[in-house]
Amino acid sequence: MRFDNPEDIVQLTPLWEGDRFENGRPRVSEDILRRMRKITLEEAWGPLWNRGYKNQFEGDLRIVHPDRVMVGRAVTAVMVPMRPDLHETLLKHGHEQEGRRGFFNQWVIDSLGEDDVVVVDMYDKIYQGTYVGGNLSTAIATRTKRGGAVIWGGIRDIQQIVHIDGINVYYRGSDPTAIADCTMVGMNVPARIGRTVCLPGDVVLGTPSGVIFIPPHLAELTVVQAEKSQVRDVFGFIRLKEGVYSTAQIDAAWTVPLWEDFLRWFGSAEEAAEYRHLEWDRELEEARRSAHDGPDASVRL
Repeated sequence: MRFDNPEDIVQLTPLWEGDRFENGRPRVSEDILRRMRKITLEEAWGPLWNRGYKNQFEGDLRIVHPDRVMVGRAVTAVMVPMRPDLHETLLKHGHEQEGRRGFFNQWVIDSLGEDDVVVVDMYDKIYQGTYVGGNLSTAIATRTKRGGAVIWGGIRDIQQIVHIDGINVYYRGSDPTAIADCTMVGMNVPARIGRTVCLPGDVVLGTPSGVIFIPPHLAELTVVQAEKSQVRDVFGFIRLKEGVYSTAQIDAAWTVPLWEDFLRWFGSAEEAAEYRHLEWDRELEEARRSAHDGPDASVRL
């Protein structure tokens, strides 16, 4: 066996065709991460839901900084309750065969880079399940710059962590005890966080509502679709305030005349300036085809 095995990571993420880190983890570009920080949870959720990814969001978490958005590439870990023989075997393997130092959680945090987010299945262990405290959270901030952690388990030293700049932490509960009686059985493997599954290299979008895990091969599409939804909403709010359209017209599939009105506004409005890298040929063509098929009563997600 091997922790953080590049061959396993590549095998787990075959749909990703872009750059990878040395350990095989998908490397979604900094530009996509930057744009991801500007979108909302629902804007990211829609494209995934429409493509069958219906278990990507988990909201049953506490948040150290509820007013901050967190975006980064997932580095995953899976912990299990301690069984002495397994525990000693894996700890010894990491120390002697892979040159790792300290406890399992330190191995993961020592591997982090800029814009990474630690995602840990701590099997909802809070008492003696405190994956990070003040020291390790400081290390996360130093290594990731803008990252953080999602922990399906506990943390400690919250009064210290709230003063650490540059990161956010999502967690299940807090306790003063240190981490104990647990064993890491996988690093950069699939990790279950509540009702979601996170793979290494997923883009983690942490919002005030919770966390969504975006597969790397869908990250750019998600950002583009989210930006399109965002600017369409800007236009829709303006036209609703002006009384030009009804909510039924704005929320349903747009007609060709509505699309033409939008595109005129999109080409000149100051509110649309930051979105002008987007293209709309496909949407306009779909509207023209739909015009021959009769009215559509579906609601836009």
